[in-house]
Amino acid sequence: MDAIEPLLLMKKGAEANLYLTSWHGRKAVLKKRLPKKYRPRKLDDKIRTYRTIHEPQLMHEAKVAGVPTPTVLLVDVKDTTIVMEYVEGRQIKQLLAEITKNERLTLCFRIGESIGRLHRNGIIHGDLTTSNMILNSERKIFFVDFGLGERSMELEARGVDLHLMKRALQSTHFQFAEECFGSVIDGYASIVNNETSKSVLGKIREIERRGRYVAERRETK
Repeated sequence: MDAIEPLLLMKKGAEANLYLTSWHGRKAVLKKRLPKKYRPRKLDDKIRTYRTIHEPQLMHEAKVAGVPTPTVLLVDVKDTTIVMEYVEGRQIKQLLAEITKNERLTLCFRIGESIGRLHRNGIIHGDLTTSNMILNSERKIFFVDFGLGERSMELEARGVDLHLMKRALQSTHFQFAEECFGSVIDGYASIVNNETSKSVLGKIREIERRGRYVAERRETK
């Protein structure tokens, strides 16, 4: 491909760096997966190549499932680089503390609906945090960063996905984390049905018990 020059580092992540760039005169995001020196080179190349191919596929499948995602403009497997649409808007993380309670609960209900659509179609996001959700001017909630995502219908995978969402709310929005997560689950249940939602909630509680057990074992050593 023609070289695309990164213009501005937007985010330095554990898995990849995000840069603001330009694609045929329009703002775009360049995602570059960098080599990890702690991994054997062949394994590292395999992981980065797989994720570079896999992420755009999941983003497309999410869009087909009814969840807005950035449009992928280019995939360079050799350079482990993805160029995608720049979504104008604000992270949900930035918004939750600024809006009214009713607006917050409505937004979280809609987030739950989107997660339900992903899970109903066998898509696990892998990093469900309010930093990876963007509200645009048309009030659409875009899900971004599917780099750790996978395809799975397993209850465990869905439980882990939503458990991460719960932890993210508790750590970043602790003042209203409980009510927000309740609305997320209400939205989720409206898509996947109540029985499935109850099973996933049960799995989340099991995951939390496991975490407490491990923490207690560490304390007694």
